[in-house]
Amino acid sequence: MTPLLALSDVTVERGGRAVLANACLELRAGERLALVGANGAGKTTLLRTLIGLEKPVRGTVSAFGTPRRAEKDFRAVRARAGFLFQDADDQLFCPTVIDDVAFGPLNLGLDARDAADKARDILDRLRLGHLAERVTHGLSGGEKRLVALAGVLAMEPEALLLDEPTNALDHDHYLRLLDILTGLPMAMIVVSHDRRFLHRLATRVVALQGGRLWPAAFHSHPHTHDHLHLHVEDAGHTESPVADHRH
Repeated sequence: MTPLLALSDVTVERGGRAVLANACLELRAGERLALVGANGAGKTTLLRTLIGLEKPVRGTVSAFGTPRRAEKDFRAVRARAGFLFQDADDQLFCPTVIDDVAFGPLNLGLDARDAADKARDILDRLRLGHLAERVTHGLSGGEKRLVALAGVLAMEPEALLLDEPTNALDHDHYLRLLDILTGLPMAMIVVSHDRRFLHRLATRVVALQGGRLWPAAFHSHPHTHDHLHLHVEDAGHTESPVADHRH
């Protein structure tokens, strides 16, 4: 099966330093790939490289079976691979929610009525229809994140690139986002520091370290905690604890 998105020996440099060094990656249909790594490891750079927002100095970026090199090659890629930014405020720029979600379909050539119908449909499917006429800058952080995702999904992408999707989410919106993403059929790459979220969502894990990608896996194991406290009685009261913690 041809990968939807792929990097082959890709090197991306910034300030003379290799952010990605001979990186190889494939995303196939139906996969939910977790990309993990320390702050500054290059995870966002990798996502941006896949859709042509970063230019490699070496290697090949392929999308939907075709090598992509020039800016014109990547315009079609961005219509087929939806990118959810790390900060929803960078993605929402229209006055109202319905305008924002309809913006992508309009750019794909739909007329105003059809774009608005598509926007309302995706908002209803995500149970966000009650937000349609709201002013975007007045939304909560969680609402902004879900509306930004609705705008991406309205373009009917074949793959999703999600950069820290749980940022600024309260518990209810966190669970709502997880429920939405696990119910989507398209392939996705998810960058997050939230290991529990990734463990529940991902079908495969890779780690980015030193500019290189390595196979990884989540695992859990039980912990036994012994807490031995010595309380010293002094002048009629007991405190001054001395503790031995074994894990």
